[in-house]
Amino acid sequence: MPTPSEMYDAAIQLKNSGDLPGAVAKLEELAAMAPEHSDTRAALAVYLQRLGKFEEAIEHAKKVCELLPNDPFSYTQLSVIYVKCGKIPEAEEAKARAHMAQGR
Repeated sequence: MPTPSEMYDAAIQLKNSGDLPGAVAKLEELAAMAPEHSDTRAALAVYLQRLGKFEEAIEHAKKVCELLPNDPFSYTQLSVIYVKCGKIPEAEEAKARAHMAQGR
């Protein structure tokens, strides 16, 4: 059985070869096995957003923020996904949380 790192690397290879749906499938499999793997959740948020699956992307981005509550980038990523979904108030709130995490 492959390790989470090996599965993540395989998903990134799929994405790099142009198979974004395949990468998402591999990452979803990994997320089911290792739900606390923040890199997997972050990649899923980005890739699902690119595929137009905004609500799913938001859920993964929120999970990253739960896993890494002091990481400003996590909130920035969530903010960007909210903007792309047209959820501006939520985007502004996430942006404010990113600034708070940076100590501003």
